[in-house]
Amino acid sequence: MSLNRVPWSAEQEAEALALAQRLRELVDEELVEVARLLVGKDDRDIFGDTEFQLRDILLKAGAKALQERLRQKKTATTGAV
Repeated sequence: MSLNRVPWSAEQEAEALALAQRLRELVDEELVEVARLLVGKDDRDIFGDTEFQLRDILLKAGAKALQERLRQKKTATTGAV
């Protein structure tokens, strides 16, 4: 199911855009790492081991995204649970 088909409220959309901006800041280092990896490879070397290196970098970025979302949820909680 495509996320674009979900009817987002204005509040959810604003939250998603704010999270996207924060994630850009958090994963900037990984994006530079991806760019360096790809620029440093010849066309014939772009697949194979490079794919695994790319996956590892993107998994780090994904972990940062999950951690940030959990951090936001935790700090947004107010009052007794």
